[in-house]
This record gives sequence, C-alpha cells and structure tokens, in this order.
Amino acid sequence: MSTKSNYATGVMLCLIATLSWGTMFPIMTKALKVIDPFTFTAFRYTIAGAIFLIFQYIKEGPTSFRLDGNLLLLWLFGSAGFAGFGFFVFFGQQLAGPEGALSASMMMATMPLLGSLVNWALKGVRPPSFSFGFILLSFVGVLLVITKGHLGLIFSNPGNYKANVLMVAGALCWVTYTIGASYFPKWSPIKYTSLSTLFGLPTIYAVTAILGYSGAISFPSASTVANVTPELLYMALIAGFVGVLCWNQGNKIITPLNGVLFMDVVPVTAFILSTFEGIVPASGQLVGITFTAVALILNNLYQRKRMHNLANASSANAKRA
Repeated sequence: MSTKSNYATGVMLCLIATLSWGTMFPIMTKALKVIDPFTFTAFRYTIAGAIFLIFQYIKEGPTSFRLDGNLLLLWLFGSAGFAGFGFFVFFGQQLAGPEGALSASMMMATMPLLGSLVNWALKGVRPPSFSFGFILLSFVGVLLVITKGHLGLIFSNPGNYKANVLMVAGALCWVTYTIGASYFPKWSPIKYTSLSTLFGLPTIYAVTAILGYSGAISFPSASTVANVTPELLYMALIAGFVGVLCWNQGNKIITPLNGVLFMDVVPVTAFILSTFEGIVPASGQLVGITFTAVALILNNLYQRKRMHNLANASSANAKRA
C-alpha cells in the first residue's frame, strides 16, 4: 500500500471514529429518558469489555494478558476512563434534557486542549504560553454553547449549569485515561484498552450497586433493558468497540497531531442530528462551536510550527557539534 493510500486509510478511520462518537450523544438522548446512566454504563462496558478481551486474545494471544504494570494505576485510569466518563457525561446529559447532546458533544472537542492541562498536572509538562490563549478561546466556545450565546446567564443563574460541570468532569476523566496509556509504554493500544476496561468494571459495578441499593436510582426492569437494546448495542459495539479501535489505528497512521483535528467532527455531527430531531442550535451556539474549532486548529498549527522550529534548532546544534 502506498504512503498516500495508507494516509487516506488513517483519515477514514479517524473519521469513522469521530462520526460514531458524535452520533452517540443524540442516540443517548432517547435512552436516558427511560434508564439511568449508571446502569446503562454498566451494561455498555460489560459488553464492550468482553469483546475487547476476546479481540485481544485473537490478535495478541494469551501471553498478552500478563499484568506486568502498575495495577493500581491501571485501576485508577480504567475507573476514570469508563466509570468517570460514562457516569459524569451521561448523567450531565440526562440532567440537561434534550439539549444535553449538544453540550456533551462540545466537551469532546475540548479534550485535546484539556489534555494539555491534565498533562501539566500529572507530568509537570507546562503547555506553551500561546496554548493558554487557545484553551481560553475553546472555553469561551463551550460557554456560548451551554448558554445559547448569553454569557451573562452564567452569573445570573449559576445553578442552572450543574449538568455542564458534570460533563466537563467527564471530559477530564477521559483525558486522564488517555494520558494514562503513557504509563504503560510496553503495552499495545489493544491491551491497554481491554485491560483498563476490565479493571474499571469493578468501580462501575460498585458505584451502580451502591446507588441502586440506597434508592438513589432504580434498577431497570427487563422490559426497560429490552427497550434500550438498540441504543445499548450501538454504544457498546459502534461507539465503544469500533470507534475506539478505528481511533487508535487511525492515529497510529496519521499521528495524534493530525488525528486530534477530527475531534471537531463530534459536535458537528451531534448538532446536525439534533437538528433533524427538532432541536435547532441557536446562533450563539453555532458561534461557540466555531470558536472551539478555530482554537483546536490554531493550536494544532502552532504546535506544528513549534515542533518544526525545535527540530531545526536540534539539527543546527548537531551540525555545530
């Protein structure tokens, strides 16, 4: 396969992944009307986790299941990525109602820039000064979406945005999980994904059980589970298994620096599908998504130029030496 066609394959894989993620939020709007996000998350990752483990066994063999890493970190990152993301984002979307899909999808687009802050907190790698401006621009874009262009509402009715705080927490959980892969450098993306899912499941089950037996949520009936089976299968098989695999493989081909730009596809897809369902974004929300997209693209261009300058400086120093 030529380099050009291989790159095109990487682009298509990243596009499939982000389209599947952008679609999942409007799909969840229906499911969250009849089932709580905690039990749904437990069902979803039980299915996806089993498929990932089978896939790992087929692709990498039984020896790939050796746990030669920090198991506490694996549990922490797995809990953040699957329990934290699933609980916070979809509970926030449920609280936000029909328009929650738009806000939740916007959080996905901010993840690359949030990653700079999380990487700074975990590893002490400070983002370049210019990146802070892009992070601020992206944050303004999010505020425009959740306030429908009326930023003053944040101060006059701060209690109305509890759902959005939860969704931001969920986005931070997924960013933390993604960065967690760097703590297992000898593991393949397939191994990290499948084993972190496995180690995250006890947290999902424990939290769901505590909420259920305390009366905070009601465990769904068999008929309720049957009612959301199409959404559950989509979330587990398409957004979960296919989406993650395509994302990992696509970024391996075109590099994360290029792949990250596809995160803008997520809110665009959610906005289009929500429009078909009668939820028309306000003009201020469209401005907001534009701000976030521009911030992501400009930060990407800045990082490219910065890496190019560093490479040239390193090459010049090597020649002088």
